[in-house]
Formats: sequence, C-alpha cells, structure tokens
Amino acid sequence: MRLGINLGYWGLGMDADNIAVAQEADRLGYSVCWAAEAYGSDAATVLSFVAAKTERIDVGSAIFQIPARTPAMTAMTAATLDTLSGGRFRLGLGVSGPQVSEGWYGVKFDKPLARTREYVEIIRKAMSRERLVHEGANWTLPLPGGPGKPIKLTVHPVREHIPLYIAAIGPKNLEQTGEIADGWLGIFFAPEHAALSLDPLKAGRAKAGKSLDGFDLCPTVTIAVGEDIKAGVDSQRSYAALYIGGMGSKEKNFYNQLARRMGYEQEADEIQEKYLAKDYAGAAAAVPHDLIDATSLVGDTARIADRMQAYADAGVTTLTLAPSGFTLDERVQALRTGVEALERAGLA
Repeated sequence: MRLGINLGYWGLGMDADNIAVAQEADRLGYSVCWAAEAYGSDAATVLSFVAAKTERIDVGSAIFQIPARTPAMTAMTAATLDTLSGGRFRLGLGVSGPQVSEGWYGVKFDKPLARTREYVEIIRKAMSRERLVHEGANWTLPLPGGPGKPIKLTVHPVREHIPLYIAAIGPKNLEQTGEIADGWLGIFFAPEHAALSLDPLKAGRAKAGKSLDGFDLCPTVTIAVGEDIKAGVDSQRSYAALYIGGMGSKEKNFYNQLARRMGYEQEADEIQEKYLAKDYAGAAAAVPHDLIDATSLVGDTARIADRMQAYADAGVTTLTLAPSGFTLDERVQALRTGVEALERAGLA
C-alpha cells in the first residue's frame, strides 16, 4: 500500500507550509500529493506550483470540478500539467454538489452520472490526440452549422495514458467509476464498511470486463497522532460535521447519505439539522466517536499501523493522509508517523 498527502484548499493561511509539507512528503517517498478546489483556490495552479517545487512525488487533482471546465479545457490542463511535471500528474474529477455547481458556476446539477460519463469520453478522445468529434446530450463538437472544424490537442503529454480518477460516494456513481476510471477517490471510508464502496466498484469493473487488479483504491483519511484517542477524535469533529451536515443541500448531501448507509441514520439527521441551523458546535458534538475513529487514523504509531493494516486488508492501494493539525510541525510529524506506521505494519 502506498501513501499520499492531501493539501486540501489553498488560501487557508497555511500556503507557505503547504509547499514544505509537499517537499517533506516527496523526501519521505510518498506516492502522490493531491490538492482540492471548491470556490476559492483552483487546483490546477496549486499543482503546477507544487510540481515545480518537488522532484519525484506525483501531483493530483482531488478534484477538478466537472462544472468548472469544459472537458476539452480539462484535457488541455491535464496534458500541460503532465508535461510540466515530467509525467507526474494524476487527473481526479468530480461533479461537486448542487450548491457549488448552480450557485458558483451556473451549471444545472442534473443527470450527474451521464454528464460524468460524457465528460470522461471527451477527455479520453482529446488526450489520445485524435481529432475531436463528439455528439452527446451535453456537448457537441464541433458545433454544427458554424466555422468550427475537428481539431486535435497540440501538446504531447509525457505519457500516453494519464491516470484518471473519479470521486464517488453513491452506489450508482461508484459503479460507473469502476467502469470508466483508473482509480477511485474516496472519503469517510471505513474498512469495516468496505463493501458499501467496493461492491459497486467491482460491479462496474465487471461491466468493463475487468477486476479491481490495477485499479487504484485511494481514500483520503484524516490522521491525528497522539496518545489521547478522545482528543484525536475530537480534533476532527468540525471537519466531519461540515461534510455530513453542511455539504450540498438538505436533500442532496452525499456524505450525509453515506453516514446513513453506515448505520448512523439518526445521528446523520441530528448533525445536519444542527449544522443547517448554524449550531456548528452542536453539530460537531453530535458526530459519533466511532464514526470518526472508523474513518480516520487516530493514536500512536502502533495503533495507526493496526488501522493501516485494516485498510490494506480491505483492498486500499493508496492511502491519502490529511493531517488534522494546522502547524507545520504537526503536519510534518503526521507525515513521518504515517511512514513509520506503514513500515511497522509491513506494508511499505
């Protein structure tokens, strides 16, 4: 099992530290450094900067938002980043949610599965450097009746095939991800509930005539290092409450629905009710200890090693860490503990 690091969003007051964290991850042999985007920093600019400041570690978008860019633009960005980084780019995609898609980008959040499939088809065509012709429900290239002609990408990426990941939570999206992507970007993944994600992914791979062999299962997990388990769990309550309670809309919160599928129906309702009422402290307090502990790495090196073994046994191939600390020292210590725990578990 390999390790990754997720820098999250740029502009949260840790920007200079983010480069130091990426460089330390590079030095320690981490496989990939991911950056995110919502409605603040864009991931492409951050990744180009990280790639310029590192040597070996891959850089990946977790995620590029599908409503933010046309598929051809995403193909151009992917090809450029792969070229600039010397073949170290991984393309992660996701539909975002209704609030961001419609409120920020002005793109209707409808038929996200069909939109994702078509988006990936166009990217694959463009990246293959064939002349781009496509007729679909969302995009027609070239536009009919005008001066546009089929053209092809002029940039030559370092690799013929850039790994493509999709962030998916719901069963149907997971199944499609298994069918059309090279890897999966997961969140709130608990080894004890692995079947919730892996069964649909396997079904999608089977549709494509493939197995999970060679498919990168890449969940992001928060990590809190220390002897005090309760304190480590409590440090992640606000993060969990934000996603389970406040992401998306009341009707379309995929993280809330995942918590419910994991058996936390009443708790998920309470977290969302309090969060949407702006009782953020109450929402954080309502997140079950066991839910955070099951979906995170909390404790000393030995306990984290045991949890890493559970993730590996569940089939995870790249475990991406998101340190819960905010200082550079805390984040670097989490990186180092991750390596020590991986070695202790015999997974390095």
